[in-house]
Amino acid sequence: MSEEKKISGKLLYDGRIMQVYKDEVELENGKKSIREYIRHSGGASVLAVDDEENVYLVTQFRYPYGTETVEIPAGKRERGEDPLVCATRELEEETGLVADKISLIATVYPTPAYTDETLYVYLATGLTKKAAHLDDGEFLGVEKVPFEKAYEMALSGKIRDSKTLVAIYAYAAKKARGEL
Repeated sequence: MSEEKKISGKLLYDGRIMQVYKDEVELENGKKSIREYIRHSGGASVLAVDDEENVYLVTQFRYPYGTETVEIPAGKRERGEDPLVCATRELEEETGLVADKISLIATVYPTPAYTDETLYVYLATGLTKKAAHLDDGEFLGVEKVPFEKAYEMALSGKIRDSKTLVAIYAYAAKKARGEL
């Protein structure tokens, strides 16, 4: 197993949702290199599937891409927060849905080259509708679509968000293996 040893490090930016670091490391061949990376508390997301096998997708404008994206409900974990607690909260906040059962279906490193962010992807079933209550400054739409349509949206490129793609493909794989 290869490994890099930290020689020194410097915090370059300490923001609300992330910290940016620049470290000097020693490589396994003894040479030195620089690693710039982001520390992030990670997030949790939920593929909510109702009894008719509809899924709930949210659309929201994502500033870095300059466009609206189609995603499953998700949110940032607070430092040290249990991912399941985060997933449950975000599902209700964004869609107004509460689930009888939530189970982990995937753990994702979305961009391992420059961040330690980990995303937890859950499957929620046994859904009950309550009132959504978005965070201040959060604007999104919620759409209920048949799973097969969501799957086609993923295959066609209409869905580009990594956690959403992982959730849809993991659910499809579990269905195909008879695990659901």
